[in-house]
Amino acid sequence: MKTLSMDDFDNLYRQYGPMVLRRCRFILKNEEKALDAMQDVFVRLIERKEKLSNVCSSLLYTMATNICLNKIRADKIRSGPEFDVIAEIIEDSSSADETGKIETNILLDCIFSERDSKDRQIAILHYVDGYTLEETSQKMKMSVSGIRKRLEKLKDYATAKVL
Repeated sequence: MKTLSMDDFDNLYRQYGPMVLRRCRFILKNEEKALDAMQDVFVRLIERKEKLSNVCSSLLYTMATNICLNKIRADKIRSGPEFDVIAEIIEDSSSADETGKIETNILLDCIFSERDSKDRQIAILHYVDGYTLEETSQKMKMSVSGIRKRLEKLKDYATAKVL
């Protein structure tokens, strides 16, 4: 089985790059994200060059679609509704006077003081550091569903405290 050479990749990029970019633009509706996704398609080809002997347009089209959908899912997870509640509180406090900042800090302390210390760590990893649920679960040595449940409970608890 013949593996793909760098010349093959150059030819594939020149021939199919515009098609992959159009597909990424169509799905993502964002030029910068589309360019990143297109690059990811060809990086994955290079990573798997030993396994590939023949590359066709339908493979690249499918790869582009899957990569774009994964990016949409990752963006949705990172900016999910749970973050909105806490982000709104923090955003309001950053533009507020000293009294508003103190009240916000008290509110955040109140939210986390009655919760397990892992909740604070999970929230920081996921919302502040921008880790995905999978990355957060690896860092915390917990299951993804466990992380998701804790974040949902934290959101419900924070929403009840705010209201």
